[in-house]
Amino acid sequence: MLLAIGPRRDQGLRRRGPGLPAPEVQGPKTTHPAWPKDRDGDLKALLHQSPRNLGKPTSLWTLDLAAEVCFEKGWTKRRLSGEAIRQALKRLGVGWKRAKHWLVSPDPEYASKKRRATG
Repeated sequence: MLLAIGPRRDQGLRRRGPGLPAPEVQGPKTTHPAWPKDRDGDLKALLHQSPRNLGKPTSLWTLDLAAEVCFEKGWTKRRLSGEAIRQALKRLGVGWKRAKHWLVSPDPEYASKKRRATG
């Protein structure tokens, strides 16, 4: 039986020898959560208000916009990524979905026509 071994793994195998275990993967010695847990309530409260109340030009929150506002308020030491905000929300049990834009007809009778059509 032939095993396909990538070049990096093969080189390490030749240096260590076939009977020796592979070295353990080294990770960071300590990790720090990107989002401070003591600000969980602040994040939830922030997302329950319109970004326009904070002087932003949109009425829809994005993860990146939330990260930007949190940094501006001094809640984080550095500007986090949208992914870091998404992970914090996930930990809080909040699912994040992209906002969808809905088309609305300028027809003044649109609502009544829609009601008749959809029952």
